[in-house]
Amino acid sequence: MRPLKSELPIRFDAFGIRAGAVTILDDIHLTINAGAPTVIIGPNGSGKTTLLRAAMGLPMAGQYGHTSNYQVAGHISYDGVVGVPPVHRAIVLQRPTMLRRSAASNIRYALRAAGQPRDSDSARIAELLALVGLAGFADRPARRMSSGEQQRLALARALARNPAVLFLDEPTASLDPAATKAIEDVIGTIAARGIKIVMSTHDLGEARRLAGEVVLLHRGRVIESADTQTFFHSPATAEARAFLAGELLI
Repeated sequence: MRPLKSELPIRFDAFGIRAGAVTILDDIHLTINAGAPTVIIGPNGSGKTTLLRAAMGLPMAGQYGHTSNYQVAGHISYDGVVGVPPVHRAIVLQRPTMLRRSAASNIRYALRAAGQPRDSDSARIAELLALVGLAGFADRPARRMSSGEQQRLALARALARNPAVLFLDEPTASLDPAATKAIEDVIGTIAARGIKIVMSTHDLGEARRLAGEVVLLHRGRVIESADTQTFFHSPATAEARAFLAGELLI
C-alpha cells in the first residue's frame, strides 16, 4: 500500500479564492512538506475546508454558488509542478456518503474508480478493512454502521486510491471519545506508512496528539505555521495566543 508518487512539497503561492465580494482564502503562502501530519486549525468559517478542497483539486462550488462565481488568484504547485491532476491525492470530507452497499462493495467501487485491477480485489479489500480496524465487517451494510465505523470505512475507500497525500476534513467531528481514538489510531498508522496526512480539526487536543506541524487560519489567512512544540508552547502571534487560551477570534 505504498503511494505511487510523491506530490510533496505542496506549495501555496499568493493563493486566494473569492466569491463575488466574499474573500474565502486570502494571499495564502504555505508549504506542506513530507513527514508527520499537518493539522489545520481555526475558528468556524476560517477557510479550513476550502483550503483542503483547493489542495485536493476539487471544484469550489458550494455555499457561495456555482464554480463560475469563484475567482482564484495565485497557484498551488505539487513537487514544483502547477496543474497536477489529483491522481495521487485523496480526501475524506466531514460527512462522507456511504453507498447503499456492503462495506466491501463500497471499497470495491473505490478500487474500480481508481483503476485498480479486479484480480486483486479480495486481498485489497481485506487489507484495507483490517488497516482501519474493520476486519470482519466486509458484508455489513455500510449505512447500518455507526458514525465512527462509517468514517473508518471512508478512510479505507480513500486509501484504495493509493494516495501520496490524504486530506481529512475534521475526521472526528461529533464522534464520542472511543470512536475518536479509533480514528486517531488509524491516522497514526497511515502516517507511519509514509502517506502525508493534511487534516483540519476543531480539537486542540487532537492537534497536540497528531500534528507534526500546526497551521492556524483566521479569516482566510494563515496567521501562524509552526512545528507542534513551538506552536503550543511559544506561539508567535497574538491571535495564536488568544486562540490557545480559548478566546474568540473575531
